[in-house]
Amino acid sequence: MKAPTTLELDITDLSHDGRGVARHEGKAVFVRGALAGERVLARIAQRHRHYDEAQVEQVLVASADRVQPRCPHFGVCGGCALQHLAPDAQIAAKQRVLAENFERIGHVEPRHWLAPLTSAVWGYRRKGRLSVKYVDKKGKALVGFREDNGRYVADLSRCEVLAPAVGERIAAIAELVGQLACVREIPQIEIAAGDDTTALIFRHLQPLSDADRAALVAFGQAQGLAIYLQPGGNDSVHPLWPEQPRLAFRIAAAEVELEFRPLDFIQVNSAMNEAMIAHALALLDPLPTDRVLDLFCGLGNFTFPLARRCAQVVGVEGEHGLVERARQNAGRNGIGNVEYHVANLLDDQRDTPWARQSYDKILLDPPRSGAQAVFDYLPRKDTGRIVYVSCHPASLARDAGILVQKHGFKLRAAGVMDMFPHTAHVESIALFER
Repeated sequence: MKAPTTLELDITDLSHDGRGVARHEGKAVFVRGALAGERVLARIAQRHRHYDEAQVEQVLVASADRVQPRCPHFGVCGGCALQHLAPDAQIAAKQRVLAENFERIGHVEPRHWLAPLTSAVWGYRRKGRLSVKYVDKKGKALVGFREDNGRYVADLSRCEVLAPAVGERIAAIAELVGQLACVREIPQIEIAAGDDTTALIFRHLQPLSDADRAALVAFGQAQGLAIYLQPGGNDSVHPLWPEQPRLAFRIAAAEVELEFRPLDFIQVNSAMNEAMIAHALALLDPLPTDRVLDLFCGLGNFTFPLARRCAQVVGVEGEHGLVERARQNAGRNGIGNVEYHVANLLDDQRDTPWARQSYDKILLDPPRSGAQAVFDYLPRKDTGRIVYVSCHPASLARDAGILVQKHGFKLRAAGVMDMFPHTAHVESIALFER
């Protein structure tokens, strides 16, 4: 008997990527567009040996937390996964994901749950990458994020989560690209917004004609956007207009301003970044006599605020260009009690001079892979407090288990921060004390 393609399902949970979770005849079914507590009619999209994937056809019994998505492209564009879930319920779901990871992977539980850190949920994204595709059948260029299935570029007219300087101009950008002779040679456009300047970085696979360059300059002038070109790798990025644009963001509480290059990593959510820095410093509680180690320090997002509060900060980062710009920013802001080192923190650094020194406190802000490699030689016995900022709950949970079970720390507090509203991305912070 052929298996049915449409099922009536009761949704019991949300998956890590924001899909509803149900079971049918003992088999897990992940349902895009469904929320926990709902009964839905779902169409099977793909079958697998141990689970199936489905799409909501009709919501029969809706969750009390279901809301009308603000974006008309939601459900097709893959940039957001949770616009149909009320913001308060989104953050509660992310807190549950963090708690489940602590229990299942790290076998630890925080003594205290921190209140979730939240901010504005629209127009927050100051960094991003838009895909570009000229579609003959439509006779136009598409500019947007990838569709849910990842195969196609979503046909967007605007984006509600991008910084308005770009989000409100998606249709205009697509029209511009569609008029260029090199339209088929532009695969993507990067977005980088500082406090005063927003930039578009056009990746192009062939040299641009004079007419195309003039069209890009005219668009930048008319829209008040800086235009960069990227003919090759990251090092090839250079300004087209104006000749010397300046990208920078301020951290008000520390009275510092950080200049950055268009493809440098910065936290995507400006308001949340300010709140996160204040949150991290309150938990770490640096004293005027403290020496603090800032690992995976990047441009100095935490380093400079820490330097305003303690005796010395040592920042370590793997990307040479970020460290060079961090040093320049230190000089520009008159900060002299910061020492920077370039080191791949995924390798063993125990024999380096900075790793053999003593630190009262450590701040960690690792990539998705986490900080496990660091814990083979750090923290030393004299480190009494660690604040860990995480962009992946599973690696945080694993590392929390290592700190608690092997290094004698207690997980004093943890909580989530909504750095990426309307997505399933979980950003969190944890405090460890001996």
